[in-house]
Amino acid sequence: MKFRLKYVVEDVDRHGNVRLYYRRNGQKTRLSGPAGSPEFLADYRAAAAGPKQVKTTKTGHVVPRSFHWLCVQYYKSAMFQELDPRTQKVRRAILERFCQRKDDGDKPFALMQPRHIRIRRDEMVDRPEAANGMIKAVRQIYRFALRYDLHDDNPAEKVEYLKGNPDGFHSWTLNEIAKYEEAHPIGTTARLALALALYTGQRRADLVQFGRQHVRDGWLAFTQHKGRNSKPVRLEIPVIWELQEIIDATPTGDLTFLVTAFNRPFTSNGFGNRFRKWCNEAGLPNCSVHGLRKAAAARLAELGCTEQEIMAITGHRTSKEVTRYTRAASQKTRAESAYRRLSGEQTPDKSVPLSARVVSGGTKTKPN
Repeated sequence: MKFRLKYVVEDVDRHGNVRLYYRRNGQKTRLSGPAGSPEFLADYRAAAAGPKQVKTTKTGHVVPRSFHWLCVQYYKSAMFQELDPRTQKVRRAILERFCQRKDDGDKPFALMQPRHIRIRRDEMVDRPEAANGMIKAVRQIYRFALRYDLHDDNPAEKVEYLKGNPDGFHSWTLNEIAKYEEAHPIGTTARLALALALYTGQRRADLVQFGRQHVRDGWLAFTQHKGRNSKPVRLEIPVIWELQEIIDATPTGDLTFLVTAFNRPFTSNGFGNRFRKWCNEAGLPNCSVHGLRKAAAARLAELGCTEQEIMAITGHRTSKEVTRYTRAASQKTRAESAYRRLSGEQTPDKSVPLSARVVSGGTKTKPN
């Protein structure tokens, strides 16, 4: 018999998973699935009863030698303080949620076993990225404990990551790029954003900081935002003619190329939201700004660039992520090479530059 409970809504994530929520008077509570199961009904009754009254003892009280206590020590350490501010915020939020569930924060951290963490992981099986983020954060906590002689084991190291989407963000196709360009012509901020992402292969946190002060003699010189306080990556990338042409044709800000409707620089998150709208306007709901970083790496691989050459553009320190980005493109290039050999059309190996219009020294040549 089918029945419908009041205030229960469904939400489908980008992976097609259906999530159930209890939503009433601004309250939104996640419910265990499937609908109608004992776990679902138990969660529904708890949500309908309203938030529980949390019993507190002393304001700011932390149980000594508890997991929460270990987190507090970690927040004070150089290991945490040296992290990027955004990484600090995300990791602290993950650990605080870990502590709040069933008073896990008050339990002795020395008694934590891998099975306890696996239980938490399995509860998030429909959100593999979030589950893996939780495991990573707990691993860091116990690495801190080992380094400072507070414990002699890292139970989280023995917990396996869940298998997420092996390909990560969707990499743009040439047809999708053309569709976006048709919707956003040269001269618009939307088109400039696409060009910056596609022709530099950088993350959105870097794209929002680029300005004319970073361009010197035809080269874009900058330090990547990610890891800038711990492991800074300094890059110099040639500004190819296609990108320079779009920059020259687009109204820009004084310090940044990309500006909002109020002529102010974008924040990283604000730019991500704005780019999401531009993609939707072009009829590209599956595309994202990070997917352009993958597309840039894939395009370089198709041109025959080595992993080291691609890393010189993207700024990756290891080839692991570059290999994942360019797997399909590399396969296509190797297959083409194999058939050339089969047909006797062998060609000598050579390194292909980022653009045929960029010559030695970074000088840009305008097309004839």
